[in-house]
Amino acid sequence: MSTLLMALGLAGFVLCLSGLNLILAADHPSYVAAVYEHRVRLNPNPRVPLDRRPALEHMKQNLRVFEEQTVLAAQQGAQIIVFPEDAIHGFNFTRASIAGYLETVPDPQEVTWSPCADPHRFPDTEVLQSLSCMAHKNRLFVVANMPSRQSCNRTADPLCPADGQYQFNTNVVFSDQGVIVARYHKQNLYFEAAFDAPPEWKYVTFTTPFAGLFGVFTCFDILFRDPALTLVKDIGVRQIVYPTAWMNQLPLLAAVQFQRSFSHATGVTLLAANIRAAQYGITGSGIFTPWDSLIHHDMKGDSGKLLVRRVLVLDPAFIGDAAWPTLVPFSGYPKEKLRSEEPDKMHFWPTSSFDADDGVKYCQTDSECEHEATSTSFTSIMMYDNFTLVPLRGSKGNISICSGSVCCHLLFRRSDTLEFYALGVFDGLHVVHGTYYLEVCALVKCTGEHHSSCGEETEHARTPVDFRLTGTFTTRHVFPGILGNGMTLDIPDHSGWERGNRFYMSRTGMSAGLVTAVLYGRHYEKDND
Repeated sequence: MSTLLMALGLAGFVLCLSGLNLILAADHPSYVAAVYEHRVRLNPNPRVPLDRRPALEHMKQNLRVFEEQTVLAAQQGAQIIVFPEDAIHGFNFTRASIAGYLETVPDPQEVTWSPCADPHRFPDTEVLQSLSCMAHKNRLFVVANMPSRQSCNRTADPLCPADGQYQFNTNVVFSDQGVIVARYHKQNLYFEAAFDAPPEWKYVTFTTPFAGLFGVFTCFDILFRDPALTLVKDIGVRQIVYPTAWMNQLPLLAAVQFQRSFSHATGVTLLAANIRAAQYGITGSGIFTPWDSLIHHDMKGDSGKLLVRRVLVLDPAFIGDAAWPTLVPFSGYPKEKLRSEEPDKMHFWPTSSFDADDGVKYCQTDSECEHEATSTSFTSIMMYDNFTLVPLRGSKGNISICSGSVCCHLLFRRSDTLEFYALGVFDGLHVVHGTYYLEVCALVKCTGEHHSSCGEETEHARTPVDFRLTGTFTTRHVFPGILGNGMTLDIPDHSGWERGNRFYMSRTGMSAGLVTAVLYGRHYEKDND
């Protein structure tokens, strides 16, 4: 058994999940979490203003489904349920057309209030009352996303909008007594004309009696330092609730793909609830721990999906520091294998492990590999960025490609060479649908035989690939990810830092064909370059 599991003193029962055996300790604190992927009932004309009554009738259609799923989750023992972003009201509103949907959410740091128990304290708070009663009646924490307003005075606040109110994309957390315990306004908006970013950013956490501390953020926030990195690295939060309305974008940023990478890289449990809107390419929810996940991804179905599972508590203050090994974000975590006798150590393939009679020349330095890749390298657009790539040739090899300060090295072997794969690198500012600096090494399955097909979207691959992928990075924030055929999620056998600025991951024995293996580096300090 691995040293990590032995350190936990794990004895008890086995949870089989997505082919991964995870031992849960009978004596280690755990809780039951639920997320619901909701097929949102949309306003067919979101840019046309509605009065409060028709807007409320629209939201009640979605809230009735929430109530049904909350009951089902509670029947399965759930202690917390997370609903998606935009799931109550929809999206594509203007600032004016969303007015009938807005409610004022008081700051729980200043006001203690259960809308269910005291429904007349604040006017026009029917949505808050409904959610509060769901939490109270079913005795579980409820996390929901809704549009909110906050009055302001332009004389006192120079940032106050011209109409005298802020409009926020807001997450609200209710305790199992129906009391509002957290309110978070989304910081990083994604083409949301109806909403304002909060003038003063504050990280938001809440505490539960069953698992301790949780952090809160929304959708696009996950790609930025604030709030995601601040919560994890500065505050030490190890459990996150995450409403999202994420449009899938392969090969690097499908919803469950990056949710998996974020949880693994940062060492957190991520409770991710996405909406279901196939016409917009939106799906992908899950309950993620650093080592495994329970997910839902369905681009063809037409119904919602409730996910419920028991997970270990990760909050050190709740369980005691001695009961859990230190989880250092972005340090790499080995996959836990039941009854494995292999010690926790780097899995390193020496070049001598490959036969040399196949004509492959193994380069040993960045400059040598970069020189050799020049003759076969090409460029292709991937995720709106101009990647430099080099094709995989033969059944095994050692190849590299560089761009700026980022060099990517790949050691690989495969049994089938019919599908076209390429190793790509990007070092630069991403400027389409958001502005943020990336350092990326990506092994991708191309959709055709032409270079231009490398970077196009696909969920399918037939070829399992054993690999060791390494990159040199100027950022310490690297998110490793492995995506297999049919949106099968995987995590590295081993990953971590070696020789200073080199981050690696390795994986052998995949049961599914490899779609993408990526080291997704975020250089937050360069976002304003």
